[in-house]
Amino acid sequence: MLFGGSNRTDAALLLGALGATDWVDGWFARRFNQVTDLGKILDPTADRLLLLVAAFSLIIDGSVPWWFAVAALIREGLVGLGALVLAALGARRIEVTWWGKTATFSLLWAFPCFLAGQSTAFAHEWFAVAAWIFGIPGLVIAWWSAAGYLPEAQQALRDGRANK
Repeated sequence: MLFGGSNRTDAALLLGALGATDWVDGWFARRFNQVTDLGKILDPTADRLLLLVAAFSLIIDGSVPWWFAVAALIREGLVGLGALVLAALGARRIEVTWWGKTATFSLLWAFPCFLAGQSTAFAHEWFAVAAWIFGIPGLVIAWWSAAGYLPEAQQALRDGRANK
């Protein structure tokens, strides 16, 4: 949609819908007691992949400021790499924090808003403003939550090694 058809409006709607499914599926899982260990791994992985694809695509398209997307990409890359390293070292799995969920929610709204703000969508000027309203706090919270995972990672590593 974005590159082949140059349709930023529909691409923004699709990206927003994909981001909304993250909240919806989490709500259903909690509401109907369907939370699983596999879901706790797949959900943040899917979120991270969606953010990575969105950020790279919007950098290429020019719909998002490169520094904003790069700051989000670096954070996601570090958290993802950290999770892989911890798993390889035998650490127990770390639960996603409220701050991490809040950051993901904000960023999953900011990127579609950046795209819609650069489109011909109705009220695209308002989407451009909303992108910054969701984006800046989301980015700050994302880095804040990443820093908050450091002590948790140390404890998870100690716990994982103690259980071996």
